[in-house]
Amino acid sequence: MIEIATSSATTTLVIAGDLDLAEREQFPEIAARVTGLRRQLLVIDMCGVTFMDSTGAAFLISLADSGRKRGGATVLRGCDERDLFVLEVCGALDLFRLDTQHSCDRAPEADVEPSVEGSSEHADA
Repeated sequence: MIEIATSSATTTLVIAGDLDLAEREQFPEIAARVTGLRRQLLVIDMCGVTFMDSTGAAFLISLADSGRKRGGATVLRGCDERDLFVLEVCGALDLFRLDTQHSCDRAPEADVEPSVEGSSEHADA
């Protein structure tokens, strides 16, 4: 799922789930919408991405390239190491600014899971 939000100077894409070949049908429409908004800054929130392949990377690269041609910038927020690796292998990491200060909600989800497991173990005992 990809959601688009805008402000006066920024477009933000919030991506959740897989960003891969199976999702490619929606990429042209989203790219056209983002390009049509003509904002100087594109922020791509990757906190909810569970998997990205080279097709997803190509989509992000096309967005960044389109923005760069208009004099804009593209920021990746919440990108994990494996996603950065895919972009690096594609030779495109320099197209993006990385938001290293952003804090995702990934860690709290991990904290919730053990307490749930602990409750079910206690119920079985």
